[in-house]
Parts: sequence; C-alpha cells; structure tokens
Amino acid sequence: MIQRVILIVLDGLGVGALPDAEAYGDVGSNTLAHVAEAVGGLSLPNLQRLGLGHIGEFAGLTRVSEPDACFGKMAELSNGKDTTVGHWELAGLVTDRPFPIYPKGFPAELIEAFEKTVGRKVLGNRPASGTDIIKELGEEHVRSGSPIVYTSADSVFQIAAHEEVVPVQALYGMCREARRLLHPPHQVARVIARPFIGEPGKFVRTVHRRDFSLEPPSPTLLDLLKAAGHPVIGIGKIEDIFKGRGLTRSIHAATNEEGMLETSRVLGTVPRGLIFVNLVEFDMLYGHRKDATGYARALTEFDYRLPDLLGALRQGDLLCLTGDHGNDPAMPGTDHSREYVPLLAYGPRLARGVNLGVRQSLADLGQTIADALHVNRLPYGESFLDSLTRG
Repeated sequence: MIQRVILIVLDGLGVGALPDAEAYGDVGSNTLAHVAEAVGGLSLPNLQRLGLGHIGEFAGLTRVSEPDACFGKMAELSNGKDTTVGHWELAGLVTDRPFPIYPKGFPAELIEAFEKTVGRKVLGNRPASGTDIIKELGEEHVRSGSPIVYTSADSVFQIAAHEEVVPVQALYGMCREARRLLHPPHQVARVIARPFIGEPGKFVRTVHRRDFSLEPPSPTLLDLLKAAGHPVIGIGKIEDIFKGRGLTRSIHAATNEEGMLETSRVLGTVPRGLIFVNLVEFDMLYGHRKDATGYARALTEFDYRLPDLLGALRQGDLLCLTGDHGNDPAMPGTDHSREYVPLLAYGPRLARGVNLGVRQSLADLGQTIADALHVNRLPYGESFLDSLTRG
C-alpha cells in the first residue's frame, strides 16, 4: 500500500521535557511552547490542520475536530541529545553511551597532536558561538594562518578558517585529520568545517560547511532499505550524519528553503523508497542563538510551504514530520534540550485523526517505515503501521 516515505526532521523541534530531563539540566524545557509564548502565539494553520495542536498546549494553536494526520509524540531512548544520536535513533539505532562534550575545551594533548598533524598552531579551543568566535579571532587567524578550533554544548570539534587563508579543500583535509585523531575516549560525534569570508568586522560564514561524522556502528534503516533495492535519498545534512551509509543519493541543502525545494524536485522524480530530509535552520540559526522570534518565523515559513508539499504527494505516500531533540531558546545556555519530539503522519490513503500516543522511542518511527516498505525488522522500536492503515 505504501510505496514511498517522506521523513522530514525539523531539527531542534521539541514539545516538552522528557521524564529524565533533570539529569540533563533541562527541567521545564518545551521548545514549541516557549517559542509560541515568546511571540504571543503562533499562526500555523496547515500544521494545525494536520493535528499539531493535539500534541500539547501551544499558544495560538488549537485542537481541530478532525485532524488530517495521525499525531503523537516520541521520547528519545538513547543517552544524549545530539543531532547524531537523534537521527540514528530515528533510523533504528539506539545509543547507550553519550558522545563526549568539552565544556572547558579539548585536552592539551589532543590539541598538540592536531597541531603537529596539520603543521599549524590553533586559536580558541573553547566552547563558543561560531559567529562570535570568528568575530573575536578572525582577524588574528587571517594574520597568522592559525585555524580556529572550538566546540559547543554538543559533541563537536569545529574548525573555522577564512577561505582565502585556508582553502575549503584544505580545511576539509584538516577535518579529516581531526576525525582520525578523535578516537575513544575523545570520539566526538561530528567534526565540522566552518569556512568564512569577508573583512575584519564583516566576517560571514559560507555555505561550504561540512560535517565529518562517526559511521553508525551497526546497520540502520537506511542500510536495510538500500540493500532491498529501495532508493534512499538524503537531503540536507543526512549524508553527513550517517557518513554516507545507506544512501543511494545525497543532496546538500544549506537552508530550510533549499531543503524544501529539493524535496519537491525529488518528489517529482523518485516514485518509491525513502526521502529523508533534515531542515537545519530551526536548530542552527535560532535555537542555539536563543532567537525565539526567528524560530517562530522559520516555523511560519515551513507552514506556508506545506500545502505545496502535501499537494505533491501520491496515493501510496506516507509523510512523517518530526524532530530529533529540543533546542529551547527560553532555557539557560545554548545546548540542545532533552525533550519529546512531535510526530505527524499523513498519507492520502491513510487513516486520519488517530492518536498515536506517547511513543517510547524515536525508533518506533523507523520501525514503522521498515514495516511499510517491507524490509527486515530493526533491533529497536515498535511499528504503528496498523494504526495508519486501519485507523
């Protein structure tokens, strides 16, 4: 019955603190509720019609009497609240041990090994906002040629460099060397290239960001689908998150708009399989930067584009909208937040208005997709396909 699944992750969209949020310092977090409150209520008519208002109390959103989609929310079973952890769990891989983070910067011996490998001293080596640290250290970097190394509240080793000082391909080479050095116990989830351009006081990051992630330690939904002969298309940073594993085609998109445009193009050319999309701006531009107004605007823009996406669906399609973690701009700090994520599932021939409840793992969605596309069962997750097909 289902030939094609479109899975769109609104990166950083949480809908309320998980029961273990205290262990992560996230008691009271609720990304969507606090964004809605900050702007005096959200107007998201298309998401509202799908049933988003049934998932929680969000200013401006109501519970429609007959939602077009099935709805619920999902807990994260893995330890951690990183983008990699969340996406891997959506694909059926639960992470038992969180990736390391470095609130005081990386150990001296690690930095010294990196400097020896790349033949340059580094600047920074501390947690920082990417835009702030290039503003602070960019001029010295241009003068000295020393790459800027920094981290964040996530498990990341980030390297920033001006494209005219360190060409993009050379920066990627530095990231590969860092990836090679970052073995246990310093096995961070992602090494990220952060190229920028411009003059002092006017530095701006470019679209040539690239993530060098760990490879999933065991097969995921993507691997199973590819092995079964299904097209598996990754849009956004899906290729980076899974290190290219399990994909038959990858399309990089730096913005939500690009991601949605590429999704529309693929919908017109790929009649079956999985289209896996990450929309990064909610998390990267607005959650981490504590910009609730920008976050609300991005949600409004996504909602505005939703009718075109729904109109492009075919009879055998399943569209799933979800998140991978929270990123509550109302919480202290700039870290992700340990939250439930929304679940909206819609198809032209599928059941409508079914309450899918509170799922115990993000892997429930991966298991449902595996069930729908007739591949082997994943090691984690409980399918809710019967609820979608029988109501």
